Amino acid sequence: MSLKSDYPSAADEQLVAWAKDGDTEAFEELIHRHRDKIYARAMIMMRNEVDAVDLSQEAWVKSWQRLHQFQGESSFATWMTRIVINLCLDQIRRQKRTRAESIEEMQEESGGVERHMPVAEANPTEGLESEEVRRRIDEAMGKLTDAHRTVLVLHEFEGLEYKEIAKRVGISIGTVMSRLFYARRRLASLLQSLKRERSE
Repeated sequence: MSLKSDYPSAADEQLVAWAKDGDTEAFEELIHRHRDKIYARAMIMMRNEVDAVDLSQEAWVKSWQRLHQFQGESSFATWMTRIVINLCLDQIRRQKRTRAESIEEMQEESGGVERHMPVAEANPTEGLESEEVRRRIDEAMGKLTDAHRTVLVLHEFEGLEYKEIAKRVGISIGTVMSRLFYARRRLASLLQSLKRERSE
C-alpha cells in the first residue's frame, strides 16, 4: 500500500492502479487533480452552472463505479472527459426532447408558443428573501432521507471532503459521492416544488 505522502507526487496511472485496489484516497487525489477540468468541460457544454455541477458530480460517481473498465488506452483525464461529455450529451438530448414535446402541446392548445415559454431558473431560490430561503431549505431538507441529508450537511455545511465523510459515516467514498449527487438533485427539485406551491 502507498504512503499518504506519495499521492501528490504519484502519476495518474499509479493512482488509478491504487484506486482499483480500493484505495479511496488515491481516487480522492484524482478528483482533486481533475475536477476543475471536468467541471469546466460540463460548463462549456451545458452553459448552466446547476447542470454542470450535477453532471460533473455524476461523472465522478460513474468513473468510480466503472474504474475496473479503464484499461489505460488513453490518459485518465481523457477517459474522464469522455464520460462527462457523454453525460452532457444525454442530458442535452433529454432537454431537447422535453422542450419539443412541450412546444407541440402549446401549439396544439393555443398556437402562441412564445407567450407560454417557461423562464429558465438556474437558482431555485433566486428572488426570495433570505428568511424565506432558509425556511424553504429547512423544509426541503426535512423531506430528504436521513442518509442523503447527512452527507449533504457534512459536505455543504461542514465543508468535509469525501474521504472525511466516508470515515465519519462508515461508508465508501463511492457511496458518499452517489448519495451527495442524488441529495443535491432531490433538494433542487423540492425547492422548485415548494416555490411553485407558494406561488399558486
